[in-house]
Amino acid sequence: MENQTEIRGLIITITNGRLLLPNANITEIITFSDPEPIENAPRWLLGRTRWRGWRVPLFSFSMLAGLAAKEAGVKTRVTVLKALGGNPKMPYLAVVAQGFPRLTTVATDTLVSTDVDETRPAGVSHTVLVRDDQAFVPDLLGIERMITDAIAA
Repeated sequence: MENQTEIRGLIITITNGRLLLPNANITEIITFSDPEPIENAPRWLLGRTRWRGWRVPLFSFSMLAGLAAKEAGVKTRVTVLKALGGNPKMPYLAVVAQGFPRLTTVATDTLVSTDVDETRPAGVSHTVLVRDDQAFVPDLLGIERMITDAIAA
């Protein structure tokens, strides 16, 4: 029997889809509240939400990737994520979620890439199948760069 690497992940339901993220990347799930607008921001960058003394950029993955024209308002939550880019002014990002995430164990035999070609929606690193769940693996570094550029504009 060969060694198999497993990681703990979260399946996060978003409007018209699901995200797969490593459990270690998730900081907290909080209740949605109207964010402070960011001037001249793209529609997918909803504003800044307050969390533990931080003003965290809140984005809609569904709108960014073209999965939805607007966010659904049912059981809306916010998933606070650790930013990966090392920017001390933006150590966290937040993404709109629908309901609470589901914990899953991801192993090589339970994860199948379903990428058809190299053209992916904005913000998507990969499209995968985890057991029976179709999910997007977000390009968090790319999204972080897009947020930084939008805030600077």
